[in-house]
Amino acid sequence: MAGAFSFALSAVLHQRAATRQPRFAALDPRLLLRLFRNRLWLSGWIPDTAGVVFQVLALRVGALAVVQPVMASGLFMAVLLEAVITGRRVVGRDLLAVAVGVVGLTAFLLLADVRAGVTRPAATAWTVAMGCAVAAVAACLVGARHRRGAARGALLGVAGGVAYSFAAALVKDITGGPAGSLLGVVVSWRSVALVVAVALGLMVNQAAFQHGRLAAPLTALTLTDPVVSVLVAITVFRETFPDEPIRVVGLVLAAVTVGGGVWLAASACATGADEHRRR
Repeated sequence: MAGAFSFALSAVLHQRAATRQPRFAALDPRLLLRLFRNRLWLSGWIPDTAGVVFQVLALRVGALAVVQPVMASGLFMAVLLEAVITGRRVVGRDLLAVAVGVVGLTAFLLLADVRAGVTRPAATAWTVAMGCAVAAVAACLVGARHRRGAARGALLGVAGGVAYSFAAALVKDITGGPAGSLLGVVVSWRSVALVVAVALGLMVNQAAFQHGRLAAPLTALTLTDPVVSVLVAITVFRETFPDEPIRVVGLVLAAVTVGGGVWLAASACATGADEHRRR
């Protein structure tokens, strides 16, 4: 819960700083250059770092299927914190979108029950997964160009979630492999891909914060990341989960519920986005 609150506070501070900047395209580095000179945005990294520490400690003593849903509850905190800081009332449909998404995510993680696979997948194992990820991110970026407000923020949030999930998977790949020279690790394709994924996720995520209230992009990002991570674990790291038909049906329904939460967040905030731009 401490980690969830820390991440929620960080997201609110980053979104507040991003919305005060001129609008840039999702992959325009000028937004990050301006944010790196913004004190409010930089201060957001203090609770973000604390959140990472709390999450690591939680994962050391608790199961992933318990910790991650609790971390996702930070969505509720972020919606409430944003309302307090901005002086706007809490929108009920924002909370409904978050509730639907968190319920779907919790069910998905509990039903997946993923079991360990390989610690260092072959480079070829990444080919299809990365191809699908690039296609998904590209589709979100193209779709975002033709949307406005919360819908655009949600699409960019999904793209950021995909990028961050692959960054986490690449960290697992790098740290799970045999020990080698530091230079070999730095110049490997995995490290290059990690830097690209982190940079892409950061740029897209901050651009998402510029569109509408916090609920849309943060819901999309928070829910997309763990779902994609499970898919990467199964397809790349050969991790397995029980394949009973009823469990598979439950996973599909849970994934649909997660998608419903993202859709609600994207469609709930159009009026609020217009009001926010006027302000």
